[in-house]
Amino acid sequence: MNTNTSALQITLRSDGASRGNPGSASIGYVVLDNAGHILKSLGKPIGIKTNNQAEYLALIEGLKGALQIPFASIFIEIDSELIVKQIKGEYRVKDLSLKELFLQVDSLLSQAKGKWHIKHIRRAFNKQADQLCNLALDKNQEVSL
Repeated sequence: MNTNTSALQITLRSDGASRGNPGSASIGYVVLDNAGHILKSLGKPIGIKTNNQAEYLALIEGLKGALQIPFASIFIEIDSELIVKQIKGEYRVKDLSLKELFLQVDSLLSQAKGKWHIKHIRRAFNKQADQLCNLALDKNQEVSL
């Protein structure tokens, strides 16, 4: 594990799930170091939400966890193309409930002392966060890897 935190590059992968949309929902995230080791992970149920709300809430919780780690840069990788485009400013946030969540993400990103980058990834590359979502829903409790 890289102990030089001033040069640490981390990756945050988050995912939200809703069974029913809206329905029983959960979030999951993992924070990885340069070598792919898990620094933090969390999955937890979040009540009744839409899929997009769950995706945003997963990103918010993941950012809160990542901000506890001193890093030089953070690469955010999520499988929600809508949210990536909204964060990048390519799409407007029209839904009022999502706008509030978007503003929370924006506030957290402004707190990041290092550089941040966000990109869309295919679901196949987001397996750990997806696994945490499903475990949290199945067990109806917080889980980690």
